[in-house]
Formats: sequence, structure tokens, C-alpha cells
Amino acid sequence: MTQTLMPTGLTFRTVADDRLRGAHDLFLAALHAKPSSDELWELMRHAYAADRTYGAFDGDRQVGTAMSFPASLTVPGGASLPMAGVTYVGVRSDYRRRGALTGMMRAQLEDSAARSEAFAALHASEPVIYGRFGYGVGTIARDIRVRSKRARLRAEVPVTGTVRLLDHDEALPALRAAYPALQPTRTGLMGRGDQWWTLSYTRRIKTDHLLVAAHFSPSGDIDGWVAYKPAESSSRDVRAHGELYVLDFQFADQGVANALWGHLVGVDLIEEVVAYVRPMDDPIEAMLDDAYAVRDESEAELWLRVVDVPAALAARTYGVAEPVVIEVVDPLLPGNSGRYRIGPHGMERTAAAPALTMDVDVLAMIYLGTYRPSVLADVGRITVADPAAPSAADRLFAVDRPAWNGSLF
Repeated sequence: MTQTLMPTGLTFRTVADDRLRGAHDLFLAALHAKPSSDELWELMRHAYAADRTYGAFDGDRQVGTAMSFPASLTVPGGASLPMAGVTYVGVRSDYRRRGALTGMMRAQLEDSAARSEAFAALHASEPVIYGRFGYGVGTIARDIRVRSKRARLRAEVPVTGTVRLLDHDEALPALRAAYPALQPTRTGLMGRGDQWWTLSYTRRIKTDHLLVAAHFSPSGDIDGWVAYKPAESSSRDVRAHGELYVLDFQFADQGVANALWGHLVGVDLIEEVVAYVRPMDDPIEAMLDDAYAVRDESEAELWLRVVDVPAALAARTYGVAEPVVIEVVDPLLPGNSGRYRIGPHGMERTAAAPALTMDVDVLAMIYLGTYRPSVLADVGRITVADPAAPSAADRLFAVDRPAWNGSLF
């Protein structure tokens, strides 16, 4: 167990097994939530690993917590690289702005690098925090609201297969078996290990009335699903209408997505379907007779941190353009800092003068194709030495369709 001392007097180290519940309750307190019950902790303890849970300590008192779990990320071209999923980050309100978060983030990134994880990723509750640790917006998604009474699929929308609600005891094993075939299908999708399923499904199935409707192909295989829960209502009137919250929407192709959307807008006694973190190219408006049944809001989805720049740049594919030398600056992980020649045939380190210079958080913004380098240059996020380089980098880093993560954690 390593321990780091900051000038603030706080120390940072991994959390012992017998203190993991306290770390979880500290996180809940940071969200102004009550401590976990014995029943809830029995579910959640499987999400924690002591060697991946870091704490900020004032003496023996834990005042901050941050944990991660092993995952992977699909990059342009289809390769899958190791990634740390960062979550359950919190600091006691009386220790804010005393270096607790900074110390934990540094320790966590160093740990991720030691594990040879190419990326770390998180969903930010306060986005302004994470840029200073090298995280940038890796994907953007839509939160979509569909007014059910006005939503009918157009007659020409192709729908195949069947949709069936899964029993609670069959849902988790079935989804875990089906998901690996979906991950390679899109840039930005992530691997889902044991801890992810515990965090995102086990608790919700047992305590939140989570329902899962699975799509079965003509051959009988699950190739998509939606996991959702109705809004809690204080009314006992069965005619009361409410919202349906969709927390996970996975699909092998658009035909599967069509069938699942048809199921969602057809659920009885629902006024509005709220589908979180949908891809930016979800064509739901074009699928409906009344496009005005849809309202949406786009926002940052996955915040990405490139932990191993050479490995990440070498793993993805690139478009057709003249090679460009980029310089990456990473104060927290200095081994990433350097110059890289990017071209249609890959990446190599170089000592040549850079055409484009960027901080590591900006690299995360262009890596999955979410932002165009020329746009970031225009707003001052990239320093340009060669005027031809931004447009060439646009073509090199471009992807066929928007990257999308689609996994809440």
C-alpha cells in the first residue's frame, strides 16, 4: 500500500477492506444522501475493490474517496483498449478546497498507468472540475423525451424480431452474455465487467423496480434491450400518467433500435419516455409520424483521460490525409508529453517540429472523433504552427458516425 503526503497534511492511500463501507457512505454523504443500509451494502460491496479504492485521510479519518473498476474502450477502427472506469468520487463538505480531490486524482491516475490502462473515464457531476486532471469531453449524447400519446412509428419503419420483458432472475445473466457481441460495433462503447454490472444493474433490479425488455432476433438471440423504470407516483389512481426513465438502451443495428423504440412508446399509462444518453445520430424524429413529439438536450457524456498516449494513438485507425506532427503536453503524467507523427498508416514518436500543440485533455476531445481539431484550433485550444495542419488533422481523426458510450456508471 502506497501513501502520498500532500502539503495540506492530507495523505492518500488505498482503503482497507474493512473500511470500504465507510468509503461508500462518505460518497453518499457528499451527495447529501443517507448512509447505506445493511441490505444495500450487501449489494454494493461487490462493486468495490480495495486496491482500486483511494481515500484522502486526515490522520486516520477518511475525508475523501474515489474508486475505479477495470473496463475497456472501443476505439476508432474497432480495437479495444484497457480503461479504468472512475466513479463514486466524493469529498466531505468540511474538507473541500484543501487538496483532497487533487491528491486522489493524482494517485488514481498513477495507479491506472501502473496497470497499463490506456484510458480513464468518468461521468462528471460537476464538469468544471476534471479538466485540470487531463480529462476532456470524449463523447456527447442526447437526453431524449418522447411524448407517448403523440408518438407513433411511421408505417415504413422496418421492425424485425420480437420484444419480450425478461423476468428479474433471468435479466442479468442474459444481458451479460449478450453484451460482448455489441461492444465492437461502435467507437466509444465500453467493456462491462463484474463491478459495472453490480453498479448499474444489480442494485436497480433489486431495489428500484428496473424492468428489462429484450429484443430477440429471428434466430432467438438477444441483440438489444432497454432497461427502464417508471417514475414513482404518489397517486393510487391507475389512470395516472407519468414518465418512463430509460437507463440503458443497447442495439446491434437500427432495426433492433426501431423495435425497442416501438416498445417504449407503446407502454400503457405513460405520458413521456425519457431516454438518457442516446447517440447524437439517433434518428427518432425521422421514425415518428409527429417529429414534434420529441424534445432533446445534448450534453457531455463520457469524460475521457488518455493515460497512455503512445498506446492510444497507436491503437486507433486514421483517415486519409497528409501526416501531421502533434505535440501533447501532460503535466501530471510527463511520460505522455512528446511529439507524435500521425498519418494514414499509424503513429510514431518523432523529434520533428510540431504542427499542432495541445494539452492532453484536448487530445481526449479529438481522439474519438467528437471534436474537429480545426474547431478547437479556432477557439484557442490547439496551437497551430502549420496553417494546413488543422484541416489535415480533421480528416485523420474523423470517424464514420459519432462516438457513443451508452453506459452509465
